[in-house]
Amino acid sequence: MRYPIVCTGTFLSRPNRFIAYVEREGETLTCHVKNTGRCRELLVPGATVILEDDPDFARKGRKTRYSLIGVWKERPGLSPLLINMDSQAPNKAAWEWLNSGGLREYGTVSSPRREVTWQNSRFDLAFLLDGQPAFMEVKGVTLEEKGRAMFPDAPTERGVRHLKELSLAAGQGFCCFVLFVIQMQEISAFSPNRQTHAAFADALSAASEAGVHVLARDCIISPSSMEIHLPVPVVLD
Repeated sequence: MRYPIVCTGTFLSRPNRFIAYVEREGETLTCHVKNTGRCRELLVPGATVILEDDPDFARKGRKTRYSLIGVWKERPGLSPLLINMDSQAPNKAAWEWLNSGGLREYGTVSSPRREVTWQNSRFDLAFLLDGQPAFMEVKGVTLEEKGRAMFPDAPTERGVRHLKELSLAAGQGFCCFVLFVIQMQEISAFSPNRQTHAAFADALSAASEAGVHVLARDCIISPSSMEIHLPVPVVLD
């Protein structure tokens, strides 16, 4: 997936979940933050951030021209790590990946659909895998510590519910996946963030035991694009 126009700035502050102040060429810009998570380890004053520029924002009914979509994370002794933090990007990238043979090791994907309702559940993706119905939930990952990616960065009861719904579907014979899209590279492993939300870690382990395929992939990141790339080892408790 690509962003048509991007630019860089310097992060100043984030007064609420939806808005950030960014300095660019001597001007303070009010930017929409395309990630409502905490992101405290990423959005620190002075960080270089990536902005999506939409000159046509007013006609579209938007209040802000710029959206904050990425950040260069400083790492002691290492070069800065570019992280895409657009919460809408993982689903878009997963759709492209799925349609380009991303699950070929599991079978042939056909008839992919987005936002599909099953019983009381709504899954990000649904498709046929070798002719059999399959579901996939997609989770974007922006939290990194010492080369390990983790999810979530804040408690997510919604995420727990999604995993339980996938487990239920798997128990009824559907092929089910949860895909953690790691919005960066240079990652050695992925784990659930038990310290932040033990219930999510427990639900992920239970989903795996129920037959849900737990996948993690890193991404090739540039300021203007994100593409799902290589598998990352998943380490469950």
